[in-house]
Amino acid sequence: MREFALRSSQFRAEREATWRELEALLERSDSQGIATLDAAEILRLAVLYRHAVGSLATARAISLDRNVIDYLDALVARAHLRVYGFHQGPAAAVSEFVGRTFPRAVRRFWPQCAACLAILIASIAGGATLVSRDVDRYYDIVSPAEAEGRTPAATTEELRRVLYRTSGGEAFELQAFAAFLFTHNAQVGLLCAASGIAAGAPVPYLIATSGLELGAMDALYRSRGLGVEFWAWILPHGITEMLALVLCAGAGLAIGTAIVFPGERSRRAAVAETGRAASDLVLGACAMFLVAGLIEGIFRQSVQAPGIRWAVAAATALSWIGYFSLAGRGHGRDLA
Repeated sequence: MREFALRSSQFRAEREATWRELEALLERSDSQGIATLDAAEILRLAVLYRHAVGSLATARAISLDRNVIDYLDALVARAHLRVYGFHQGPAAAVSEFVGRTFPRAVRRFWPQCAACLAILIASIAGGATLVSRDVDRYYDIVSPAEAEGRTPAATTEELRRVLYRTSGGEAFELQAFAAFLFTHNAQVGLLCAASGIAAGAPVPYLIATSGLELGAMDALYRSRGLGVEFWAWILPHGITEMLALVLCAGAGLAIGTAIVFPGERSRRAAVAETGRAASDLVLGACAMFLVAGLIEGIFRQSVQAPGIRWAVAAATALSWIGYFSLAGRGHGRDLA
């Protein structure tokens, strides 16, 4: 009997710390809600639950103290309900991602995103400068598919007409071009994210290519006195679209950085951890591409006044700045 008591006491002493840790997580999730646990704690909850199940199976197999078995029974039952009984509905999952996960991912990777934004702005300026100095460089930068007739050979009236098409065959052509532009930018964004596996090396080139094209078009329209109207046409949806492109590029750059500079972790662990977090950035950016498409398809062609277009562009920029800066703070642990 004495030997049995010692065995039971030793069994409990070796494992009780993990049981208490599991109890503490269950108490928090029961009293404050599962949303108060961050991703690492939820993962830890699942690991501790499996350990408790193993302890219960061992305790039953070697017929330990009944009090220990009853305690583990109750603990495993509580943990099972929390691990397998909690189902977050689609609406709650979307709300959690939009309100917390996505903006935190942006703040976590803001240095990489800021670097990509700087490359984009510099390449826009570079493209505009090149074409301003030599208009023939336009044909080297902008492909015929993207130009859609907006070339130095077009008349000023033809270029202006593009900015205000509202009906008929011209409107259909503009919608087709908008769909092409949206698809192109989304593809470039996803390619930027995927290029992280190549140590992020292609990211600056891909970003710069998009910037050069936009800068070349800016130079063309400015040469005809339509620069303000061109940007009023681009920016209402373009701010969202370009930000989405930058976020995808930031994700690719972050993964590439983890490959080249894994730190104290193994390279595999660094890439896996960074890739999981960067995937939130890419998923949010894909949603932003959709938002940009809606603005482009619904708003831009129904509102013709440049002043209103500029106002919407400014409101869009301020909204994204506020969202990325403030959303998800003060609720659990912020990763930023």
